[in-house]
Amino acid sequence: MEQDSAGAPARASLLNDPKARGLFYQLVLIVALVTLGYVIVTNTIANLERQNIASGWGFLENTAGFGIIQSLFPYSETSSYGTALLVGLFNTILVAVVGIFFATIFGFVIGIARLSNNWVISRLAYCYVELVRNVPLLLQIFFWYFAVLRAVPGKREKWSLFDTIHLNIGGLRLPKPIWEPGSHMIGIALIVAIIASIVISRWAHKRQDATGQQFPMFWTAVGLIVGLPVLAYLVMGMPMYWEHPNFVETGPILRRGFELNVGINVIPEFLALTAALAIYTAAFIAEIVRAGIQAVSHGQTEAAHALGLRNGPTLRLVVIPQAMRVIIPPLTSQYLNLTKNSSLAVAIAFPDLVSVGGTVLNQTGQAIEIIGIWMGVYLSLSLLTSAFMNWYNQRMALVER
Repeated sequence: MEQDSAGAPARASLLNDPKARGLFYQLVLIVALVTLGYVIVTNTIANLERQNIASGWGFLENTAGFGIIQSLFPYSETSSYGTALLVGLFNTILVAVVGIFFATIFGFVIGIARLSNNWVISRLAYCYVELVRNVPLLLQIFFWYFAVLRAVPGKREKWSLFDTIHLNIGGLRLPKPIWEPGSHMIGIALIVAIIASIVISRWAHKRQDATGQQFPMFWTAVGLIVGLPVLAYLVMGMPMYWEHPNFVETGPILRRGFELNVGINVIPEFLALTAALAIYTAAFIAEIVRAGIQAVSHGQTEAAHALGLRNGPTLRLVVIPQAMRVIIPPLTSQYLNLTKNSSLAVAIAFPDLVSVGGTVLNQTGQAIEIIGIWMGVYLSLSLLTSAFMNWYNQRMALVER
């Protein structure tokens, strides 16, 4: 009886111990997850064997046998499936980078316009935000691709800007830089200019903290980044020229059009997808920017005006730097959304990772591997974007004295 009376309170105290209960539930959860994973893996292997589908990554070395309308590096139908997926990956990254760049610019401009004292500007910005963010992104992609870019001239006609940039249903034609021996010095000069701008910027910030005097950093950086490459271009004997798109005007009507492989051709699928992603995401970024600016105390603006700063410098030097603490975290989410939303490119046949991967999956049947590549790539891109934005957020955070 003594052992029972002594053991019962011990067991009761063990069951009432929060740490013991938490450890028990965690062990149960781990066992359940391992069991579930084992069941999924064994069932998948059995299903693949039943359908005579060989698992593994050897298919990546097989010949793809299909073309891709846009590739950032040499690709042909004789290339491998791995090369085709790499083409799709680079196209996805290109869309994400260009889309983020323009979405950020549009979003900041529209967000500031929402707070304008001009009633017309603020109402136009408000209408833009409410219209764009409440229409599904897929419909906007269809609008830009089928309604806008299909209304431009056909392949035998063109719209031109300064007789240099041309647009028709085949895409946007731009001049192409042709590099000759010695042109590498232009790239070196650009890198040197960027590094010099960063060094001078840090010196200017320290100088301003110590003396209060501002340094014309913007124009200095512009002068370095533009001036040094131009100087290298002239010193090296102008080792670069622009290859302009050649539109054949003469001859039979069936032969009119742009000459192949001359200039740069931005395909309409890329234009439609990038425009839709940038404009759609900019509407959400605009609201984030507006909220961040409104989060800054109005006393900061009044203090800046009391020091003699005009509205423009006050916004750029006082309000925006403080608002960035509020803007950056949700801005990161919009960057991630834009990158993942680029997978809707399959709807207009733009060869991004999902579209190219779908073609590979249909030809090889390697569903597990292709889906694993999709998940791994988008997860990696999201983690890299988050890591960069977290680093930038730490740089922008105010340091308590």
